[in-house]
Amino acid sequence: MRADITWLRGLIRDIPDHPQAGVVFKDITPLLADPQGLTVTVGAIHDEFEGDGVDHVVGIEARGFIFGAPVAHSLGAGFVPVRKPGKLPWQTVAEEYTLEYGTDRLEMHVDGVGPGHRVLVVDDVLATGGTASATTRLVERSGATVVGLAFVLELGFLGGRGKLGEHRVVSLVEY
Repeated sequence: MRADITWLRGLIRDIPDHPQAGVVFKDITPLLADPQGLTVTVGAIHDEFEGDGVDHVVGIEARGFIFGAPVAHSLGAGFVPVRKPGKLPWQTVAEEYTLEYGTDRLEMHVDGVGPGHRVLVVDDVLATGGTASATTRLVERSGATVVGLAFVLELGFLGGRGKLGEHRVVSLVEY
């Protein structure tokens, strides 16, 4: 069982009406600035997946990079970035996903992960689940196995977990 880390919630700041009226933005920069908070966050994700044979951590642009790279290091795994279109310098595979109004796309290098790889997907927030679901499809289409998804915080009222199927989902702080 995981140690009590509910105090991490105190390191997440609410910003009312950002980016638009009626939205309360969850700002993780105080958590990032707190050495113990950052260490505990990375350590908690590591501890959840330590025995799962993870050999690659896929971080979703951009805050998923902040947490994904140190988690990969702690697990002795490689780190693979998933980015918005046109940001990666080499050949890519892409996955399109639906937004509230329109579509978007994520890309990963063609050799980022492949058959036999065991992948942990990491991002800062699980909200509606669109980017996490698209990333999962991208990884699985490449032949790799998603062993789980890890988020620093989850906005449960938005229902994103429901878009991730039977995958194991770990969120450290839930709203």
